[in-house]
Amino acid sequence: MTTTSPFPNLLAPLDLGFTQLANRVLMGSMHTGLEEEKGGFAKLAAFYKARAKGGVGLIVTGGVSPNARGRIAPFGSELSKFWHVKKHKQVTDAVHEYPTKICLQLLHTGRYAYHPFSVAPSKVKSPINPFTPKALSVRQIKGTINDYANSANLAKKAGYDGIEIMGSEGYLLNQFTCVKTNHRTDEWGGSIDNRMRLSIETIKAVRAKVGENFIIIFRLSMLDLVEGGNSWEDVVYMAKAVEAAGATLINTGIGWHEARVPTIATSVPRAAFTWVTEKMKQEVKIPLVTTNRINTPEVAEKILADGQADMISMARPFLADADFVNKAAADKSNEINTCIGCNQACLDHVFLQKRASCLVNPVACYETELVFGKVEKSKRIAVVGAGPAGLAFSVYAAERGHKVEIFDRAKEIGGQFNIAKQIPGKEEFFETLRYFKKKLSLLNVTVHLNSEQSTEALIVANFDEVVLATGISPRKLDIKGFDHEKVKTYLQVIRDKDVIGKKVAIIGAGGIGFDVAVYLAEKGGTGEKSLSVEPEKWMAHWGVDRSYQNNGALLSKAQMEKADKHSHDRDIYLLQRKPTKVGAGLGKTTGWIHRATLQKAGVKMMPGVTYKSITDEGLTIEINGEEQLLAVDHVIICAGQEPQRELYQKLVDAKVSVHLIGGANVAAELDAKRAIRQAAELAAII
Repeated sequence: MTTTSPFPNLLAPLDLGFTQLANRVLMGSMHTGLEEEKGGFAKLAAFYKARAKGGVGLIVTGGVSPNARGRIAPFGSELSKFWHVKKHKQVTDAVHEYPTKICLQLLHTGRYAYHPFSVAPSKVKSPINPFTPKALSVRQIKGTINDYANSANLAKKAGYDGIEIMGSEGYLLNQFTCVKTNHRTDEWGGSIDNRMRLSIETIKAVRAKVGENFIIIFRLSMLDLVEGGNSWEDVVYMAKAVEAAGATLINTGIGWHEARVPTIATSVPRAAFTWVTEKMKQEVKIPLVTTNRINTPEVAEKILADGQADMISMARPFLADADFVNKAAADKSNEINTCIGCNQACLDHVFLQKRASCLVNPVACYETELVFGKVEKSKRIAVVGAGPAGLAFSVYAAERGHKVEIFDRAKEIGGQFNIAKQIPGKEEFFETLRYFKKKLSLLNVTVHLNSEQSTEALIVANFDEVVLATGISPRKLDIKGFDHEKVKTYLQVIRDKDVIGKKVAIIGAGGIGFDVAVYLAEKGGTGEKSLSVEPEKWMAHWGVDRSYQNNGALLSKAQMEKADKHSHDRDIYLLQRKPTKVGAGLGKTTGWIHRATLQKAGVKMMPGVTYKSITDEGLTIEINGEEQLLAVDHVIICAGQEPQRELYQKLVDAKVSVHLIGGANVAAELDAKRAIRQAAELAAII
């Protein structure tokens, strides 16, 4: 009896001629920070091994430089000497315990290098980097080509099945291909033939060095999304040259790091950029890989079934769930812990030179440290609060063998995630709650909803351990008129759906304040669809030229104004006490997106505010010693939380073994990343 594959295209092998990939899933390149840690390669081996065991067909590592000047940072990872090979063998040996192939990504950062020895085609500083690069001499260019070939050969000796040459995202090779950063007048600048010469000569040199039976992926920037980017004709011309030079696969690159178009954040529609890979499929014969915001097997399957690409690259979905492919193959996609595209524990960490991980899966990159061994003796554990911390603890503790009961006074699980999922652009939070609900069911965790707990009830039940994950409550602020009927909390706005007027002041410009501003500006209870679920409108809103008539695939300002008819009918003030830039504390990789979204919606962001009083007339504030009245209909409080831990001291006094996690432990700005990690760490030792 034969069974049909639930995802026949995604799970089909891909024949590359000299070798075959087990399926059409490529785990995309991610820098983890382990590459630079002392003893990090052993941890990196465990990280990649878990993904190979989970069924991925092809892994591409984080970027490794072919020479010192191309390093990401002063002590960034480099493969240029024979003694570097040994540590990489730990990774390839671990992966090859399974039928998974692995390629090393060779990445020269060019002007993106975060050190004073950076080089580029021309002396043009990046807006996201404090260092100005030196222009490469012709001799240095030729030396760089040799460095790539040497590094590829060392990768082969280390057991890699191939390499990926990073030619997109605004790194060195991409800097050469675009007039934005290539102002040269010699044979390495000017025409597209000259600008792409470094990329093509690099591929040829690598192929000559490693031979035919070695995978060469070229990551081609198909959408630069910056002024001075390439035309579609230039991109196609280059793709054909890449194919002729000996590449095995072409991977799709989307947007430079300095582009003002979001490309991988939660608010980007799923599979938003597959259309450009599909467009390229008409032009070249070698297999094409598509990428960006593909996070479920259903979406990936449809892309392949529709002929938009030959392979699917997913990077962060494999941080969120190492077993993504195996679960898909077993027709258990509803058990996948879905990447929500938040960037909080992955890219935000990397840009701060911290180890990457994952908000929804804190085990990612901690496989050898955060371990959940089976317990010798099962305990009865009560978890009070079914928000992110309580849910994560319940799942990890139950997996270890504890008998867990979870209580919440609400009618559904989720806590603050039930607020977050309603914010336009944060619809992915539904997936996290779907995952937790499924896991609680599979692990036989008893869930008590509409069930507020008292100290007495918990004592009488005689649990071995009590975990309080009771979250936070908004703090009352010391402002005259705080009890005025104009005043609302963010919970009343989003959870309770209170009617809000057309003129609004929001007090507090942290993550909650920004979420409320987006909610009121983009949707505000009107039932209008979020841009993140309407790709065409989203493209127009952010200025992406789907017709690719303009270089860099960017709409002109006039075209944007004509195309983006997203209406905003509220006057919103977003206020903060601090004199610093509004939103300065938001995530490094997504903060600019939130600010740009509100600017497009006409939200007035005001720092350095002193709150004087709330009256029938509105909110009186003071800025730089001058008072002014904001004649608003409502004042929404998004500033300050207090931990809900009323049960804690009484349980301690009754000699109950009790633990605080999440907001009940620290009620700073809501932080699901910290709450879930804290829950996991407690579950690992309890």
